[in-house]
Amino acid sequence: MTPPNATKPPTKEHSAIIKAYLLIYNAVQVLGWSYILYLLIDYYLLQSSGLRAQITLWNYTRIAVIIFQNAAFLEILHASLGFVKSNPVITAFQVFSRIIVVVGVIMATPTAKLSPGLPAALFAWSVTETIRYSYYALNIINYVPHFITFLRYTTFYFLYPIGVSGELLCFWWAQSYAKSNSVWSMELPNKYNVTFSYYICLWIVMLSYLPLFPKLYMHMVAQRRKVLSVSVNCLVSSDKKKI
Repeated sequence: MTPPNATKPPTKEHSAIIKAYLLIYNAVQVLGWSYILYLLIDYYLLQSSGLRAQITLWNYTRIAVIIFQNAAFLEILHASLGFVKSNPVITAFQVFSRIIVVVGVIMATPTAKLSPGLPAALFAWSVTETIRYSYYALNIINYVPHFITFLRYTTFYFLYPIGVSGELLCFWWAQSYAKSNSVWSMELPNKYNVTFSYYICLWIVMLSYLPLFPKLYMHMVAQRRKVLSVSVNCLVSSDKKKI
């Protein structure tokens, strides 16, 4: 007998709808982050210095970044509802860690928008996400070329340090502003009887990068070794069958 609270397995029709939805979601994210990468290249290489003097990089890219980064909230739902096999807690951590940078740092302070770390972060994010969502979309239709897998588990070697460096520079420029302004902070006395320092919060998050970055980096190195070894073995096996 099936336990009363057991979840029924999805029907084929239900699974097909979920797959179609996930394929569309990932394809849209590929287009979105590719567009952000295009805007970044366009801003620095194709536009005149006169335009760059009139509009900041953030104002040039912000609408696309806000839309496609915040759309990642859906990935928490995907994991929670069982649409994908990801851990909901880990997924939430990954999504919120990026949104903290976008909403809690770049959008929250005028200085972070002008940080030299912003173009570095946007470059690393846009390339990483374009590859990642391409990998996910192709995986849904069971056709992932080896070069996509290779890029997915190799480009982090340089993109991750670039992205982290860019994020930390944004934090640094934000804390310099927060230090001289009581923005987003609460001081006693107040009706809630609580105190909160945005400046200290920025420093806590910045310092958390020290233990987390090496751990996550080495985890990705281990994942690369595991995934690419399986991928290579599959290619060799496939070639032998053709012979």
